[in-house]
Amino acid sequence: MKKHGIFTKIFTYTIISILLLLGVTVALFSQQFKSFYRTIQTREIVASYQPLVNRIQRNNTSDIAGLAQRFSETNQSFEFFIADKDGVPIFATPNADTSGNFDGDFYYVVHKDKDYSIIAQNRTGLESFYRDLIVRGVTVFAIMLMLCLVCAFVFAREMTKPIKVLADNANKMANLKDVPFPAERKDEIGALARDVHSMYVKLKNEILRERELEETQRYFFAAASHELKTPIAATSILLEGMLENIGDYKDHPKYLRECVKMMDAQSKVISEILEIVNLNDGKIVPAPEELNIRHTVADMLPDFQTLSEANGQRIVTDIPDEQTCLADPKMLQKALSNVILNAVQNTPEGGEIRIWSEPAAERYRLCVLNMGVRIDDTVLPKLFDPFYRVDKARSRKSGRNGLGLVIVRKTLEAMNVEFALENTPDGVLFWMSLPKM
Repeated sequence: MKKHGIFTKIFTYTIISILLLLGVTVALFSQQFKSFYRTIQTREIVASYQPLVNRIQRNNTSDIAGLAQRFSETNQSFEFFIADKDGVPIFATPNADTSGNFDGDFYYVVHKDKDYSIIAQNRTGLESFYRDLIVRGVTVFAIMLMLCLVCAFVFAREMTKPIKVLADNANKMANLKDVPFPAERKDEIGALARDVHSMYVKLKNEILRERELEETQRYFFAAASHELKTPIAATSILLEGMLENIGDYKDHPKYLRECVKMMDAQSKVISEILEIVNLNDGKIVPAPEELNIRHTVADMLPDFQTLSEANGQRIVTDIPDEQTCLADPKMLQKALSNVILNAVQNTPEGGEIRIWSEPAAERYRLCVLNMGVRIDDTVLPKLFDPFYRVDKARSRKSGRNGLGLVIVRKTLEAMNVEFALENTPDGVLFWMSLPKM
């Protein structure tokens, strides 16, 4: 079955409505025309025969036939006859019908007296007027009909044009094709177009986010499998060597300690994975408290002092004592400890790590700077991906598993704290904005 477009439907409905209205208008005006014509006709006929009536009345009806004969000779186009009070013809023009069974198209009693009656049987020159009236009426009707068709076409086109554009754009949106922002319109169609476009943008962003999330999950599972499978395989080899008493593996205490060490490392990895999952699922809810930023940082630095001194590094802090923020203490310490550990591990030997805080609007920006370090700008965003390491060999010699910054990101996002990792002329800077107390 053929589908009719919205333009055809609106045009058809508009034409039908206009034709109905036009038909009612023509019907009303035709009645008025008929009434007008009959009034004009009556006046014209009465005026045409009034001289004959006057003559008969002046002569006291003594010579009606003679007077009528002379009137007929003067007005040869008139068809009429005069009858007495009994209906007997007194005078009749040659073509007048005096029979009692008149079947002509015009019969009008012009004048009726007690002694006679004058009956006209033609319109006395009104035929041309009537024809002209009909022609004019038909012409006006035809012009009105053409105007109605043009107006209906323009109306239907202007009404359906934005709807067709919206439908075409919606079809493109369904196929995830980019469409321009709708033209500014103040009516409901404009509002609908803007709402549809806004919904499409949100839906597209959500689809892209879902795809990105799926890709991240695939990468996460692949990386997690690699991280867990390799140590487990190494542990299995050690255990099999000890069971078979092959070579150096006969030294069971030595290799059992190695196995325990690797299992502890894997236990830590699993704990961090579970922590990331809990942060993703919203199971870890922040409990903000008033914290002194300087004291919070100072309490954490001893944990990194030994490692930094072994690398010949210096940790320099510059945080005013009066700065207090509103944050969850455990979550902030967890994120900050991972940031500082990452800074210590990535700062060259003999380098310097600076930690300071500065006011920024309604927040304090806590900064950690690795002096003399630079990371490729294309790599910076990837550092927050699970199990990502800058070294392509994914070496474990440093003890890093690539989850530290992931936990930092998830933790700060759960706390609604803005953060960034960026290159500066002095080194790599990590900052987080903590809300003022």
